[in-house]
Amino acid sequence: MNWPTWNEAAVAALLSGLLALVLNRRPKSKPAVIVAPAAQEFSLVAALYAIWRVARQLPLAQNDGAIDRARQIVRYQAALHFPTELSLQHFVLRYDWLARFTNTYYATVHVPALIVFLIWLFVRHRDKYPRWRNGLVILTAFCLLIRFVRVAPPRFLPDLGYVDLSTRYGFNIYGPVGTGLSDQFAAMPSIHVGWAAVVSFGIVAAGTSRWRWVFLLHVILTILVVSASGNHWWLDGIVAMILLAMGLAMDIAARALVAKRRREAEKPRPEPAARAPG
Repeated sequence: MNWPTWNEAAVAALLSGLLALVLNRRPKSKPAVIVAPAAQEFSLVAALYAIWRVARQLPLAQNDGAIDRARQIVRYQAALHFPTELSLQHFVLRYDWLARFTNTYYATVHVPALIVFLIWLFVRHRDKYPRWRNGLVILTAFCLLIRFVRVAPPRFLPDLGYVDLSTRYGFNIYGPVGTGLSDQFAAMPSIHVGWAAVVSFGIVAAGTSRWRWVFLLHVILTILVVSASGNHWWLDGIVAMILLAMGLAMDIAARALVAKRRREAEKPRPEPAARAPG
């Protein structure tokens, strides 16, 4: 699947930004009320996407040490008595339908789910949208920074028994190392799990239906499929969710700081004391 390039996203951001600017000149018109906020938000998201694509193409990361760090994660998880990803993968491989589902879910669900979630949140719960969008942006920024410390996924350790499910069941979204949209030596943290956490926790936090809890299955399934497919370690997903929590906390702190400064600016200043005559 060919995702938009950074320059295509930049053009889309510019055009939608200009549309929002034109519509905002007539703030009381119906198109401005309906379309302008959406165009403005799309411009922001498209610009952030363009920056993300450019950042991922910067030739700053070196693959040296990626395999060694993966082996360190194996030892660290063993010391913490985590169940191995290999045992989960072996279980999935016993059932052909389950292996195909795992591989398909990993390759096709996480980006469309995020897009649908953002649209739903913007349309139905506009007041809560900025918090989760900001949390998503901060999380993704953290992931871009951490990617420069290279970590190989489990499928790069066939000597331990791991296999790449995409080589058996298709939907290979990576291709040769160094090509494609995704970075194969950026397993830590898992952006799949991070974005799935945004969707699941965002729906639970913003929704009002009793059925909103069902959507926690998305992040649970994502944690399982990224590990069973040989694409991530358990710690990759754990770190991603910690980073999301940090991003949401940073957003809350920033909002509190802005509100405090606004209150201070709105406080009436005391009148200067009148001078006594003479």
